[in-house]
Amino acid sequence: MTTDTPVIEAGSRKRSRRFVQILDLVAERGTVSVPDLVAALGISPATARRDLTELAEHRLVVRTHGGVTALDHGVSELPLELRNTRFPDAKSAIARAVAVRIPHERHAVALSGGTTTARVAVELTSHQLLTIVTNSLTIAELIHTYPALRVVVSGGSLRPQSLEFVGPVAERTFGALNVSTAILGADGIAASAGVTTYDETEARTNRAMVGSAQRTIVVADGSKIGRVTLAQMVPLDHVSTLITDTSADPEELERIRSTGVEVVVA
Repeated sequence: MTTDTPVIEAGSRKRSRRFVQILDLVAERGTVSVPDLVAALGISPATARRDLTELAEHRLVVRTHGGVTALDHGVSELPLELRNTRFPDAKSAIARAVAVRIPHERHAVALSGGTTTARVAVELTSHQLLTIVTNSLTIAELIHTYPALRVVVSGGSLRPQSLEFVGPVAERTFGALNVSTAILGADGIAASAGVTTYDETEARTNRAMVGSAQRTIVVADGSKIGRVTLAQMVPLDHVSTLITDTSADPEELERIRSTGVEVVVA
């Protein structure tokens, strides 16, 4: 793993959730002080200072006297181990809504990486005769022991932030296959910008995945609705269905629906 990849040794689920809460506060306010965290999270000043120091060391915030500020380039991609702690109930509901849309018969599904698509993969383990094609090491590890599933993993360059294979080799793998359904995770989806992610190489790989599919389902919790990140994966005219949860902005959902996308709120 390269030295410029943030890695948080969170230690416990409670601490991981606290890191996410801190980063959400920084994204909302721009600047957060130690007293702010003591008041908002009910933690001690010593704990607040330790957390801020660790987040700054991993280049997720900028340390200042008495607090932190947001990075100059705005919202950054959360490390995978922190994303795993966000909105678990919403992601489970989304995954169940996807699973009922996949037939219990011979069917090929492509899954991009991401914490929501990983929940979908687990829900699909009860299906029979599925072939699952993925570029995600996390998903492959979750489902490879289920004998009823055939699992195909692309090659490529491993992106350590998301544990996905990306690049030309992964793109050629998807281009050589025909799948019935692509299930695409996202860092943002908006009527104005389509489906977006933080990394342009990941975006190209996921675009190749969608290109091999007869239909595409986008899965995104409510925090992603209306958000626009760096690189477009696909425009909305490539998306059949968006499945999200009840926290999503209803006005933005209506704008997305007006483009012809089926919107399902789980």
